[in-house]
Amino acid sequence: MSDTGNTSNTGTTQSRTKDARTSETVLQRITALRAPRLLRGLELSLLLFALAIGVAAVVIVDLTVNEQLTTALLLPGVLFIIAVLGLHIATRITAPDSDPLILPLAAALNSIGIAQLYRIDLANGDSGWEAFSVRQLVWATIAVVAAIVVLTVVRNHLTLYRYTYLFGLGALVLLLLPMIPGLGVEVNGAQVWISIGAFTFQPGEIAKIMLAIFFAGYLVRNADALSMVGKKALGIRFPRGRDLGPLIVFWLLAMAVLIFQRDLGTSLLYFGLFLSMLYLATGRVGWVVLGVGLFLAGGIAASQLFDFVGNRFANWLDPFADPLGASYQLVQGLFGMANGGMTGTGLGQGFPDDTPYAENDYIFASLGEELGLVGLFVILAAYLLLVGRALRIGFAGQDDFGKLLAAGLGFIIALQVFIIVGGITLVIPLTGLTLPFLAAGGSSLVSNWVIVALLLRMSNSIRNRPKLVIRA
Repeated sequence: MSDTGNTSNTGTTQSRTKDARTSETVLQRITALRAPRLLRGLELSLLLFALAIGVAAVVIVDLTVNEQLTTALLLPGVLFIIAVLGLHIATRITAPDSDPLILPLAAALNSIGIAQLYRIDLANGDSGWEAFSVRQLVWATIAVVAAIVVLTVVRNHLTLYRYTYLFGLGALVLLLLPMIPGLGVEVNGAQVWISIGAFTFQPGEIAKIMLAIFFAGYLVRNADALSMVGKKALGIRFPRGRDLGPLIVFWLLAMAVLIFQRDLGTSLLYFGLFLSMLYLATGRVGWVVLGVGLFLAGGIAASQLFDFVGNRFANWLDPFADPLGASYQLVQGLFGMANGGMTGTGLGQGFPDDTPYAENDYIFASLGEELGLVGLFVILAAYLLLVGRALRIGFAGQDDFGKLLAAGLGFIIALQVFIIVGGITLVIPLTGLTLPFLAAGGSSLVSNWVIVALLLRMSNSIRNRPKLVIRA
């Protein structure tokens, strides 16, 4: 009887264990099925909140400046909102497991930028197609549609790895286009634009994405060789002399952009992107030390040989030496942010039109005046979150190429923010880059929304997939 009882108890225990495992498996399957819905529901809620911030900001500007609501941005604004919601729907269908924060963060930054551009338009008396805000909304809609196309066409980011060198060649061609006589045009002293009829475009904005893809593919294929170390100096292991070729080549490319296209910001962006991705691929601090040293040496030499670089350094070192001349923009931006103080003057109550190119290089200073230091911290926090999500995608990726590419796309945004904000706040010499999603510029908007689409695609691929290792 005792043996029979023990057998019965054992059978009951095994049955309960089996039932528990079955219930756990069913629960896991239900959770897995519900997870995409929860992610997309969270994304939609945050997205509607982000768009509401932009609409509310425009309404506040209208009521403050015009003392009534107008329909100046109604039609292009509705089209932009429809396009953003369309991207959300495309994400639900093609990337249901993607990160739910990326799209709302991009939409919030873009919406805040449009509201501030509208404020600048009212200060300048611009309306219709001449208004920066109207053109920005049109370009933003085109950019979001481009993001939908990229998200739909690129179903697996590993397909980009197959065309590594083709992307590198394409980036080189795009960088050379502004140098072609009759095609390239000079804007504010920089030869980085091309003009086809009434249409102008900055090919370098697309080239930076192609360069990120090329750098990721190249470094994956050559990471082992580039990780080799040579002699140790000052406690740092430096790479071997025979492995310095890629660093020298891309340094020369950055110097060529600086000298021939007269664009310090783009030069710093390209070389900083390569250097940061090189460090991630190899983990060698020696590369960073050598790279920073090379760029500083090149920049100092250029400041002595070329006036357009030397003037930027002079204005940076002593901006009040010529406050009504060469440093006028820089000083006005500083005064504007100082006028904003901690909480700002309020939307529509500042003087953004007093600063030259407030819609482009100095939109950060314009926002600082009307939103104050608190508002700038919120904007910088949004950038920090966006870059952090990109780095998280890279760290959680299953393949080496995806890791480097996601981190590289995040570095593109981070470097642009650092370069332009650092220039405005006198941390580094001022350069002519656009602040992602905020500043006026169709080329920049298209490239940044394409980056958003690629990050959505890669974040979708990191869930529930085996780890892949790509080696040449």
